[in-house]
Amino acid sequence: MLEDIVNGAPPAVLAPMSGVSDLPFRRLAHRLGASLVVSEMVASEELVKSRFDVLRRVEGRDLTPFVIQLAGREERWMAEGARIAEAKGANVIDINMGCPAKEVTGKLSGSALMRNLDHAQALIKSVIGAVKVPVTLKMRLGWDHGTRNAPELAKRAEAEGVKLITVHGRTRCQFFTGTADWSAVRSVVEATSLPVLVNGDILNPEHAKQALDASGARGVMVGRGAYGAPWMPGRIAGFLSSGRDGGDPALDAQRDIALEHVEAMFAHYGNELGVRNARKHIGWYLASSGASEAVVKSWRAKLCTMLDPGRVLDGLKTFYASTESRAA
Repeated sequence: MLEDIVNGAPPAVLAPMSGVSDLPFRRLAHRLGASLVVSEMVASEELVKSRFDVLRRVEGRDLTPFVIQLAGREERWMAEGARIAEAKGANVIDINMGCPAKEVTGKLSGSALMRNLDHAQALIKSVIGAVKVPVTLKMRLGWDHGTRNAPELAKRAEAEGVKLITVHGRTRCQFFTGTADWSAVRSVVEATSLPVLVNGDILNPEHAKQALDASGARGVMVGRGAYGAPWMPGRIAGFLSSGRDGGDPALDAQRDIALEHVEAMFAHYGNELGVRNARKHIGWYLASSGASEAVVKSWRAKLCTMLDPGRVLDGLKTFYASTESRAA
């Protein structure tokens, strides 16, 4: 299943993004052509403890392949979390060693694991030993500029049995500042025989081509480029397969996608939480529409303060109708 994706046309994968790549977003990106979609980061210990909001993150076994990303710092929790994820239907387990957030690295998880490769390798081994499904790994270039040890971690991961590696072209200490160094990912590609995905600042098909050329990677992972554009991984995948860029959907199609997404969020979370969680997506959809910054700002202020789901949906329809009339 994973092999088919990796060995076909260069894949464009939807990145795991906390608070973004929930089940409604992943289903939509999958339907719109993403080669693969990855769950939000799941804290392994909290998964074992069956915390409700964490259990909701491991829904989605209808997606094929179903990929769950795990984070943690202790072997026992990572192993048990992987077993639970597999039991929930995961076809692939992805290990997070790339998250730069302080609340994650402060607990010695995410990209903090790149500061101790012996420990990182032990965690990888514990996960692979706990499950029968393929295990993949996401990392950064290193903790900081002085310790860009991604090639060494890749070698160790391959030795333990990891099947695919994704590298974000920044160090942890860069967070999301500056620009991703796609060419630096080439050192990881050259250090391992595993397929490598390049990640970071890939916002459109042209960026994807540039990233692949610079890195030599097998495919790309799309994160922020999919904000307000769940079609972007599919658009990029189509371009990498055919050499032709179909462009963004027409405005009426964008409207339908946005409405489908927001309605799915209401169903997934319930109206109250769904309205709150949908606000960032609504803001991104408004920005993706091509409307002027002033118009987007005005509509964001309206739609992202509404509490009634019906009014939110009606407001979205009105926004797209007015944007279409201005573009005519």
